[in-house]
Amino acid sequence: MSRNSVDILRISLGLVFLAFGVLKFFPGASPAEELVMRTIDRLTFGIISGQPAVLLTAVMECFIGITLVSGKLLRTGLLVLGMSLVGIMSPLVLFFGDLFPGTPTLEAQYVFKDIVLAAAGLVIAAKALAAAPLKGLRV
Repeated sequence: MSRNSVDILRISLGLVFLAFGVLKFFPGASPAEELVMRTIDRLTFGIISGQPAVLLTAVMECFIGITLVSGKLLRTGLLVLGMSLVGIMSPLVLFFGDLFPGTPTLEAQYVFKDIVLAAAGLVIAAKALAAAPLKGLRV
């Protein structure tokens, strides 16, 4: 079990990112579309907003998914995942009142489940980086 569990987690996480990323290529298909627009708009101080923000997110999520599923360019995919986690988790800070007006909204639940995705990403990164240490880095 220990031999294959992290690879199964990596592929599963990749499929989740790929599925959610593909949805964002179709306007109105993703339940998080409006939240993505608001979040990216706020994080980029209005430089990227609307559909371009959703498209950027779709491309990033699909890239992360493909690298996780295939295992190719995994370190790059994990780097993009790490950067995207800022955007993924930031609605908890930026829009807390909107997400939790009393009971959690559907958007809040959508963001809240991302905590598990972040933890899974850390497990995968720990294995991937342990298996291939950075060149020139002494421990």
